[in-house]
Amino acid sequence: MYRSVYEIGGAAAVVALVAGSASGAANVNATVPMAVSVVTSVAADGCKNNPGPFIRLSGELTLGGISARLIFQNNVKGTHTHTEDVTADVVIIPAGEKITFAKQPPEGGVGGDPFIYIQFTDGAGNPMSDETFLGRCVQGLDTGSAAFSLPADASVDVSTSSCDNSPGPFITLSGEIALSGINARLIFRNNVRGTHTHTEDVVVDVVILPAGETIRFAKQPPQGGVGGNPRISIHFLDGSANPLGDPIFLGKCVQLN
Repeated sequence: MYRSVYEIGGAAAVVALVAGSASGAANVNATVPMAVSVVTSVAADGCKNNPGPFIRLSGELTLGGISARLIFQNNVKGTHTHTEDVTADVVIIPAGEKITFAKQPPEGGVGGDPFIYIQFTDGAGNPMSDETFLGRCVQGLDTGSAAFSLPADASVDVSTSSCDNSPGPFITLSGEIALSGINARLIFRNNVRGTHTHTEDVVVDVVILPAGETIRFAKQPPQGGVGGNPRISIHFLDGSANPLGDPIFLGKCVQLN
């Protein structure tokens, strides 16, 4: 599978599996619900020609952002011993991170100045938005936009050092997030849907984000702030600091060295 790679400073994921590696680092594998908005500009030439117009599609995807909250505890919650929590938030994918695209798909296949619609689908062709009417070919086309949640596969390694030092351990986060695909579905009709006239649809799918686009990250946040080999958990947040699932317990600091 073709995979393009973007690299940023940060780290992320959402609940799934935590397991110790041979080096002691904790690994989290998860599916991340990534908030995404897309804006497209569509231009058409050769509207009267058969088999149909030439289309130019361009625009950008805006990612909603993900953060990881590291939680350090000196005791287990629910015991009779006083528990002190210290947290440190790490931005993994900044809110507003953009991916631009420009595509020229094949002709539409419906001559005679068709009505043109756009719909966004996942990599398997399942709709992620409603159809949006862009206009008739010769009249010029409106901008298409949509917002939806994009599943992504994340793999995060968490390791530590200086566990017994105050104000706390040094944490290293690294890994990658593989985004699932997004397609733009262009729909060409010779009549408006809902009229009594027979409507002929021609559909062209354009890949605007190939499945497997990967964002890699590596970052060392501030020390934990709780000395004495604290218990460490990770909690994933969206770009507005809303929780994505429950905190995941990784282990005591020395177990992650």
